[in-house]
Amino acid sequence: MKLSVAGLALWLAAGWAAAPLVVADVPAAAQQPLPVALVDALTKLSGGPHPGMRANHAKGVLVTGRFTPTKAAATLSKAPHFARSVPVLVRFSDPTGVPNLPDADPNASPHGIAIRFQLPGGTSTDIVSLSANAFPVATPEDFLAFLTAVAQSGPGAAKPTPIERFLGSHPAALKFVSTPRPAPESFATLAFYGINAFKFTNAGGVSRYGRYQIRPAAGEHALSDAAAAKAAPDYLMDDLPRRIAKGPVKFRLLVQLAQPGDPVNDPTVVWPADRKLLELGTISLTGTVKDQVAEQKALMFNPLSLLAGIEPSDDPVLLARPAAYGVSFSRRLQ
Repeated sequence: MKLSVAGLALWLAAGWAAAPLVVADVPAAAQQPLPVALVDALTKLSGGPHPGMRANHAKGVLVTGRFTPTKAAATLSKAPHFARSVPVLVRFSDPTGVPNLPDADPNASPHGIAIRFQLPGGTSTDIVSLSANAFPVATPEDFLAFLTAVAQSGPGAAKPTPIERFLGSHPAALKFVSTPRPAPESFATLAFYGINAFKFTNAGGVSRYGRYQIRPAAGEHALSDAAAAKAAPDYLMDDLPRRIAKGPVKFRLLVQLAQPGDPVNDPTVVWPADRKLLELGTISLTGTVKDQVAEQKALMFNPLSLLAGIEPSDDPVLLARPAAYGVSFSRRLQ
């Protein structure tokens, strides 16, 4: 079987020279706070540290625009950005901590999107999503074990390697790394999914759980293998500003609503496709940030930066994310 996932586990399958595997210091990692251990593992896998860069999703492009809600959005949540149009700041990214990762490299998927809704008075709320509809593991501890297994499975590792043993005991991770993810034609033609569930409450006190989906108005389009092999290293980063200069690039923001019995605390589980999709509004991207390096370095998105009407689920992966982001953020400011 050929592992086609990008990002994390593919270092093993690809034997990627640009980011040599480093055997993780497991006893030392076990003594560290989990967020620190996670960032350290990601940094080692990327051949870092890379000063000033994120430990994961290091390479990205930052654009601006506006979110306009539908009338239906307020029926789901009383959050203020579901009642009025607000500016947005949006970052699209490649995974891994490698800042010069070619955009069409198999390791460059799943891609990321982070959306900041900017409200009057300086308040904001964020959405952080992936171009994959599930996560490989259900807990941050298993994510660290996954990263450690990848790091210990370089050339010369005895068979079965640590990552082979891990995938053999974690079917969701095996499915994640085995799922084909062709290079997108553009960030403007790529769909993104919120792998974590949130609890939405409207003004009447009615609550429902849901997961975000961000769908491109232009439709989903991928490159052929031949086109991906010829793609410029920064084709995604360069394409989006060019498209925006010609006219707005739009996405539909939706939420998939859970039904009773659907797990809301496990990001490895994909809900059935027949679950209702509620359209929350349109994200229209109209500008590109001029000073990309400085603005991206100073910006930290937080999926738990929430407003009244939206609450986190008890998903342990969701709850662990801000602390790890904070560790990475503090290091890149040094």
